[in-house]
Amino acid sequence: MYKVQTLNNISDLGLKRLPLGQYTVDDEVADPDAILVRSTKMHDMQLSDSLKAIGRAGAGVNNIPLEAMTQRGVAVFNSPGANANAVKELVLAGMLLASRNICQAWDFARNLEGDDASIHKQVEAGKKNYVGVELPGRTLGVVGLGAIGVQVTNAALKLGMNVIGYDPSITVRSAWRLSAEATQAHSIEELLSQVDYVSFHVPLIEATTHMINAERIKLMKEGAVVLNFSREGIVDDAAVCDAIEAGKLHSYVCDYASNTLKRHERVITLPHIGASTVEAEDNCAVMVVDQIRDYLENGNIVNSVNFPEAVMPRTNQGSRIAIVNSNVPNMVGQISTAMAEANLNIIDLLNKSRGDIAYTLADVEGDIPLDVIEKIRAIEGVVCVRTL
Repeated sequence: MYKVQTLNNISDLGLKRLPLGQYTVDDEVADPDAILVRSTKMHDMQLSDSLKAIGRAGAGVNNIPLEAMTQRGVAVFNSPGANANAVKELVLAGMLLASRNICQAWDFARNLEGDDASIHKQVEAGKKNYVGVELPGRTLGVVGLGAIGVQVTNAALKLGMNVIGYDPSITVRSAWRLSAEATQAHSIEELLSQVDYVSFHVPLIEATTHMINAERIKLMKEGAVVLNFSREGIVDDAAVCDAIEAGKLHSYVCDYASNTLKRHERVITLPHIGASTVEAEDNCAVMVVDQIRDYLENGNIVNSVNFPEAVMPRTNQGSRIAIVNSNVPNMVGQISTAMAEANLNIIDLLNKSRGDIAYTLADVEGDIPLDVIEKIRAIEGVVCVRTL
């Protein structure tokens, strides 16, 4: 029986994919094999030695102590792309809100006083203050061309916009999905100098902190719009507010509220609702639960942020062993030697690495004796061993 702890509300559509006869799922389960999480900050949590996997029902993993989990041999999974459509729709909405001054116009209209005749006069006199612009022919810069960035790019192109993308580490999978009409920037500075709007879709790491700052704002067109539906900290909020007040930027639309932003006239702040749709929550839960289950039951790794991708079909015979170890020479040799010395025949074997971590799956005929498992576990550099 596998035990799964939930730290947040996880969609029932996902949890139902864990068979009742094989899994116990609870928010207070002791010694879990896996944890399912959305936004709970886990950095200061005491995590059980039983833990084998963490599944983040979403894309960002800043709330998970990634390095510590890697050192312990705990695989961390996320669900990239599962909420991409939800975020894409909000980015498009954000561009429209900013371009047509909708929030300011709504605030003006809802605070009008007097009888209807008076209100009608005030409307006709005041509407000139909210003249906007249309999106076709305007240029959008998209920083980060993962699942969300690609969808934003393709949707903006369909609206008649020009799109410039920047992502020095774009994957082959994303490149295949990206419209050929998008153009490429070779640096963030090149992109910023050409765009009317810029939208960020990158994780918050040292290299992406304050990608928009006072110096880079100087490169931008007058009246440009900044959109951040990625992570707080990617944009220097104070610098953007200063640029709006100076007339350099038109507005800022983001999914994060703060005292600096919340009452600024030309800043639209939303309460982190980018992925807050029923469909996105269901999609994220289903994806991450399926990945956690495949890892626990079969040792397969898909969409891990700290382990290499490793998928090996089961042979439906014998036993499977999964080994996490340091990525150093001769590990596979030592592992296979330990099994050969016990007269275990290896039917299939897969070895993958990612940075300092390597992962080995092996199917062998018959059962794997406990002394062989302990011998493998004792090899220097082996982090953890599981039999499946």
